[in-house]
Amino acid sequence: MKKIAVILSGSGVFDGAEIHESVLALHAIEKANATWHCFAPNVEQLHVINHLTGEVTEESRNVLVESARIARGNIEDVEKLDVNDFDALLLPGGFGAAKNLTDFAIKGAECSINTHVASACRAFAEAGKPAGYLCIAPTIIPLIYPNAVRGTIGNDSDTAAGFAALGGEHVICAVDDIVYDEQHNVISTPAYMLATSISEANNGIEKLVNKLISLA
Repeated sequence: MKKIAVILSGSGVFDGAEIHESVLALHAIEKANATWHCFAPNVEQLHVINHLTGEVTEESRNVLVESARIARGNIEDVEKLDVNDFDALLLPGGFGAAKNLTDFAIKGAECSINTHVASACRAFAEAGKPAGYLCIAPTIIPLIYPNAVRGTIGNDSDTAAGFAALGGEHVICAVDDIVYDEQHNVISTPAYMLATSISEANNGIEKLVNKLISLA
C-alpha cells in the first residue's frame, strides 16, 4: 500500500491550510487505496484571520496545533518527516502555504521557505519521488526544483508572474485539470485558485491524487 506524506499549513483558507482541499485530498488518497500521514511546521502562524469578518485578530496560533484540527490529532512536526518512509508528497493549498510554509504572500519573488518544509520537499525531489501541490502551494515548486520547472496556479496573472520570477515556467490550467512536469516528477492543480464549489475543487484534486499514486 502506497504511503503519502501530507504537509499542512494551519486550519482555514485565509491563514492556514484550505480545509476543503485538505479533506478532499485525504479522502482521494484513501479512495485510491493508499494511506496518508500529516505533518506541519511547529511555528507560529504569520497572523490569525477571523474567517467571519476577514479581519486580522490579535491572537497568535501555532501551525502544527492548528493543522492537528484537520488531521484529528494524527500529525507530527515536519522536522520528523523521513522521505524513506513515504512514496509521495502532497501539499494542499490555502494561504497558509504562502504565509506559514513560505512568506510568498508578503514578499512574492523575494520570499523564503521554512527550513524544515524545504528539507522535506527537497528530499522528495532529490529521491525522484512524486510530489503534488494544490492551489497556491505550487508557488513553492520553483523554490524546490531547478529553473524552468513547470507548474500551475490556474490563471491568476500576478501569482503566475511570481511563479515565473522564482524561476518556474507557469502553465495556465483549468480547474479540473493538472500540470505534470515529467522531468521533475511534480504535479499541480488550481483547486480553489479557480474553483467555485467543493465539487469543482474535487475534480482537479482527485485527478492529481490519482496521478500521484500511479507514479509512486
